[in-house]
Amino acid sequence: MTWDAVVVGAGPNGLVAANRLLDAGWSVLVLEAQPDVGGAVRSDRDVHPDFVHDTFSAFYPLAAISSTIASFGLENHGLVWRHAPSVLGHPLPDGSWAVLHRDREMTAAGLDAHHAGDGDAWLEMCSQWDRVGPHLVGSLLTPFPPIRHGAGMLAALRRVGGLDFVKTMLTPAGEMTRKRFGGEAARVLIAGNAAHADIPLEAPGSGLLGMLLAMLGQTVGFPVPEGGAGELTQAMARRFRAGGGEIRTSAEVTRIEVEGRRVTGVRTTDGDLHPVRRAVIADVVATALYHQLLDPAAVPSSVRTALESFELDPGTVKVDWALDGPIPWTGAPELAPGTVHVADSVADMTLAMSQVQAGAVPAAPFMLSGQMTSSDPRRSPAGTESFWAYAHVPQRTSSDAGDGSIRGTWDRDDCERFADRMQARLERLAPGFGAKVLARRVLGPHEMEARNANLVGGALNGGTAQLHQQLVFRPLPGLGRAETPIRGLFLGSASAHPGGGVHGACGDNAARAALWHARAGRFLPGVARDSLGR
Repeated sequence: MTWDAVVVGAGPNGLVAANRLLDAGWSVLVLEAQPDVGGAVRSDRDVHPDFVHDTFSAFYPLAAISSTIASFGLENHGLVWRHAPSVLGHPLPDGSWAVLHRDREMTAAGLDAHHAGDGDAWLEMCSQWDRVGPHLVGSLLTPFPPIRHGAGMLAALRRVGGLDFVKTMLTPAGEMTRKRFGGEAARVLIAGNAAHADIPLEAPGSGLLGMLLAMLGQTVGFPVPEGGAGELTQAMARRFRAGGGEIRTSAEVTRIEVEGRRVTGVRTTDGDLHPVRRAVIADVVATALYHQLLDPAAVPSSVRTALESFELDPGTVKVDWALDGPIPWTGAPELAPGTVHVADSVADMTLAMSQVQAGAVPAAPFMLSGQMTSSDPRRSPAGTESFWAYAHVPQRTSSDAGDGSIRGTWDRDDCERFADRMQARLERLAPGFGAKVLARRVLGPHEMEARNANLVGGALNGGTAQLHQQLVFRPLPGLGRAETPIRGLFLGSASAHPGGGVHGACGDNAARAALWHARAGRFLPGVARDSLGR
């Protein structure tokens, strides 16, 4: 059978693209190498049969705010969102907590109790966000350049300080929080959210990301799918299949076929060829697309050269625990947070991230963690907790900033030693944590990549989120869109604009580009031939 489109990869971006093309009346086949759909949005019971753990990602503020995902009506296909009593907590060394609530007044009151005046400063930031935020999110989650939302953003900026506010958004998170807030509690809330990506806290762009996620926490929260992260992508798959689309799992694509600089189909490991009439959407990391799936002769030399500077984000070590009771946090807040950040201070986060950037395994890793049963009671038996934490590690290790025991090969010994280092941090904040552990699983960079080939070396975002590889520089200088040098072939993964995060925009941008090209019968005007190597 010849398909209108074949989508390579059934992660969230691939499934978004597939649904969008199906809605346009195209015949669509999705091919997935793994035994099930989901990509980095999956869940399992491998740690303990009574506990659901999210294999990779867990909280989805960007999915909740995404107009793309909202347009599919996934609630009609079984998706139910759940929220923890509070959004995010950050335990401090003195036993107190900084807590982000969906109610901004509650957040502000808590921050003011830590440092007088920080509550008003927080509410002022919220007020600015109310004017700018919708346009900023719209600009980030649409194809570049964002004409409609960009115009709205310019109008809104005039009401929040103009260029001064732009400067604030571009200011590094460390500096921005020092200027806005007098106490450490407010600072760690912003900086901790900034640390979700790999942008150093002293680098431009980190302040914007920290503000973005903190403000989303107060507008849509950090929701989780009821029953496990995989329910989000399973709902996408159910919708797609209900509309007549076909998904084949355990079907690894080994080659994208090209004739006369036009994509003609894809070939799988079993040798089968799947011809296409219109488009192939590749939900794969950029290096895999250009280095592995395409014949080198089909890739312009300028693209091969540019790929030499393509930079991955750091690797990841993730630990899942099945706990026989609630975590015994010191000074635990009355309203349990779903997300918990672990770092003593902004300086502590900055040091850990700088060590990773320098190629050192961090001595005291910054940890992002999740209390999943507190967020969704269906994740484990009553009175227990399904819990996880992850920390970033270098893609290439030059040293261990800790006790020197970790070599950076990330074999089982390295992974377990680093997990012990992570668990020791938790034990200091929650004495008796170790005694609660029924089972533990450690996924290092190699295990992550084995479960999802897009997570190269444990990189979660399809390439660094730093400014030098965003917008028109993503994935290669001069692109910034889903088009590739091959007619009918579109990049729809997190390696494309706007990058990592479960929002579906990368897949949606690719699908909409494919639809435009099909209607126009030619390449999109304005895609520079030089930048595409043509």
